[in-house]
Amino acid sequence: QVKLVESGGDSVQAGGSLRLSCAASGYTFTASSMAWFRQALGKEREGVAAIATDGNTEYADSVKGRFTISKDNAMNILYLQMNSLILEDTAMYYCATSGVVGWATLATIYYRYWGQGTQVTVSS
Repeated sequence: QVKLVESGGDSVQAGGSLRLSCAASGYTFTASSMAWFRQALGKEREGVAAIATDGNTEYADSVKGRFTISKDNAMNILYLQMNSLILEDTAMYYCATSGVVGWATLATIYYRYWGQGTQVTVSS
């Protein structure tokens, strides 16, 4: 079955960097669009970054220029490099996959499979 396992979350000071990883298995990694989402306490889940099967990417305005999504197709790992972190980036971060060939979209409904999340906490 499809399995997504996130790691790399931590507590970091504002201005710092983190790299999140999502190890994927149980489906054709190279033929599935993927994305990172986050959910802060008391808020709805929101799309952060997405990557299509052709490599095109999409970012939320709030993270453009600071976050980078990438994939290691040989290792079946999705990454999210987060730089210049701010307090508002504090959230649980989830990776997700549509499980099918597709484009990069931040629409939650597009993604069928989800990981359990990894916590990112940014402090001043």
